[in-house]
Amino acid sequence: MSLYEKYILPRVLNCACGSKPIRYQREKVVPKAEGIILEVGIGSGLNIPFYDSSKIDKIVGLDPSCELNVMAEKVAREHAIDIEFVLSSAEDIPLPDNHFDTVLVTYTMCTIPDAVAANKEMRRVLKPEGRLIFCEHGVAPDLKVSKWQHRIDPYWTKIAGGCHLNRNIPDLIRSAGFQIQSMEEMYLPSTPKFAGYNYWGVASYD
Repeated sequence: MSLYEKYILPRVLNCACGSKPIRYQREKVVPKAEGIILEVGIGSGLNIPFYDSSKIDKIVGLDPSCELNVMAEKVAREHAIDIEFVLSSAEDIPLPDNHFDTVLVTYTMCTIPDAVAANKEMRRVLKPEGRLIFCEHGVAPDLKVSKWQHRIDPYWTKIAGGCHLNRNIPDLIRSAGFQIQSMEEMYLPSTPKFAGYNYWGVASYD
């Protein structure tokens, strides 16, 4: 791991993913999580302030980054929320089948190397009656914008910790065996279009 990846990138990502439009998105989706919750890609803990503690039985936060994990632990302490942190990739979640009422994933599918495998793992650990709550940026429906996303993506991934601009989020969710129950999408305000097309909603077992 380079010095950039270890010391600079985590803080860059924390700043970029904590912008006002993205915070507003988090505020819309995170309070929907309830019961026993798995947050995939908990990162630096940017979702933690938005959990509705009255709905929570337990939160498990999954992320492969030690550096981001330290940041998330600090946020959890500041908000007096008890979170069990698990250092692991999402493609091989070391947790039992049919265990969680909610799997929450925000601004994470863009970065996971094998997003389909990760989404299948999310489905595996989710109870049959459970819900996947997602909020992600991805490929835009406008041809001019998506062309630029495809052009920029190879360079973007190198400076943004593996983040991809052009992933088709609904297809990734459905390909893992989920059925999307509700979904909204739009360009985020005050955000470059190539990085600002958002999908958010709820999915369940197919």
